[in-house]
Amino acid sequence: MSSFLQIKIYRYKFIAYVIFVVTIGLALGILTCAMLLNQWVGDARIEAANAFAGVENELQYDADRIEAYMQRIYSNHSLMDDARSFSSSSAEGYLTSRLQNSHFSQPLVSFPEDIKTYLYSWAQGEITQISLHTNKYGNVVQFNDNGIASFMFGLPNTDEAFHDTILKGFVYRKKLSEPTLGSQEFGELRFLVSSDQIFKSIQNYRFGKAAAVSASGDIYLIGNGQDQELKELTRLAAANERSHGFVSKGLFKHIFFVTFPSTKFNFKFVSIIDLASLIRQHAQMLITIFLIVLMTMISVLLLIVYNMRDDARFLHRIIQSIGRVKTANFTPNRPARYRRNEYGMIARELDDMIQQLEKHIRNEYLLKLKQQETEMKALQHQINPHFLYNTLEVIRSTALVNRDRDTADAIATLGALYREIVKKENIISIASELELLQKYLEIMEFKYPERFYYQVNVEPALLSIPTVKFWMQPLAENFFIHGFIASNEFNLYVVNGWEAEDHYVLEFVDNGRGINAERLNTIRSTMSNHDDTSSNSIGLRNVYTRLNFFYGNSFSIEIVNNDEAGVKISVRISKEVIEHVQADDCG
Repeated sequence: MSSFLQIKIYRYKFIAYVIFVVTIGLALGILTCAMLLNQWVGDARIEAANAFAGVENELQYDADRIEAYMQRIYSNHSLMDDARSFSSSSAEGYLTSRLQNSHFSQPLVSFPEDIKTYLYSWAQGEITQISLHTNKYGNVVQFNDNGIASFMFGLPNTDEAFHDTILKGFVYRKKLSEPTLGSQEFGELRFLVSSDQIFKSIQNYRFGKAAAVSASGDIYLIGNGQDQELKELTRLAAANERSHGFVSKGLFKHIFFVTFPSTKFNFKFVSIIDLASLIRQHAQMLITIFLIVLMTMISVLLLIVYNMRDDARFLHRIIQSIGRVKTANFTPNRPARYRRNEYGMIARELDDMIQQLEKHIRNEYLLKLKQQETEMKALQHQINPHFLYNTLEVIRSTALVNRDRDTADAIATLGALYREIVKKENIISIASELELLQKYLEIMEFKYPERFYYQVNVEPALLSIPTVKFWMQPLAENFFIHGFIASNEFNLYVVNGWEAEDHYVLEFVDNGRGINAERLNTIRSTMSNHDDTSSNSIGLRNVYTRLNFFYGNSFSIEIVNNDEAGVKISVRISKEVIEHVQADDCG
């Protein structure tokens, strides 16, 4: 291990691998723990939902029992009469009224005893208080834990016994009326369902710590006595607008809460889940995950060390070979001591490659230069005689016909043009190339007097750009060969040049014959594919080839037909390539 750590690149690489593996390991471990914790919280949330559903069911059962008992009262006239007597303001009044309304031929019915039989016992002790109220006072029947009833008469309606609070229970209110008197109300029955009994039925659920919070802010702690901290957390959770979320109590204490609003009464069921307690409950599983992640990271790092040791040997071999080349030592190196893999093969072949590399590079470079120079000269020699012979034939024909002084001017122009052609430099400026083109156009203007005109409109920014010599004239010559209309009184050839954002543009436009679509496609294909099979486009192909040699792929030629007449040839040269073109001989 220490061998590859001595090499700086592998030392940094090993540190990077350690950081990467540890980061990935920790991320995977944290992600796994977070998923498990989320699952545990979800399970607790489901348990809390089930517990709340149990509370709602119990309240609904009690409501159904109370509703059934109200039907019992209305269906039993004796029970209704005794309930009316029970609304007296004192026990004596109740007993006196009972005796007055009794009949010797009918059994005496007791409203309090009937309540105990059909409500307290039937509801399994959940309904612990029933009170009958008039406008001013109320009479109460209470049951203790043993089911023994106690009575209170004439209590004001504002008495503490009638105070609605979730700490005592939930109150169902039912109006009591006399059917024989047109449903005239003579009192109100209030049934108190004990909170202790209701919430006792859900203690087997695993919902953490829970409480019920009324709309007035009263808090009933379910099975947790007087835990003040739980009360504070419950109050915060109930005030939160969300149905679930987190409440923070300090930096390291985060509490998850879930609330359920009741559809039966105006209160919220709040379940509090302490994440720290949840983690402690599943500590063994979390430790197992940590050990698995740790062993995985150690295994991956050992595998990386094992492979980096071979990489270090390979790099050491390369450094030795480079050192031998620098000292011109091409003697065979000792055989590489590697396993039989790609590293060993590269190390064994490296010595042979170094011995041949310098010679191969030199020979290949010189060969490419020679080949390029030969091809450019061949193209140049192919163009020059072709142009010269055609031009001399034009001058000869004109001299035979006219025998005037213009012929001498044409010959002088031709001589100047030919002197420029035979000069040895192959790289000139755009300005010099335009001068050559203008000399040629002057000769053609001499040949077609009053029928041919030309214009050169090139911005000064383009004049100093280096280029190869004698490529504009073949473009103009193509116009006179293929596009010039001798019978036309106005044949025009225009050269435009301007600077764009990232390139320079030279346009050669004429108003002669256009090129049919099939022929145009053939010319484009010939230039783009470097196809030498066609001789009909020798001028354009040679121009494209020479410019391609000089500018590389950073230029383009576009040939299109004008909308009205003639052809437009656009040459675009990248500004980027101009910075790298060698122009020492540029004139």
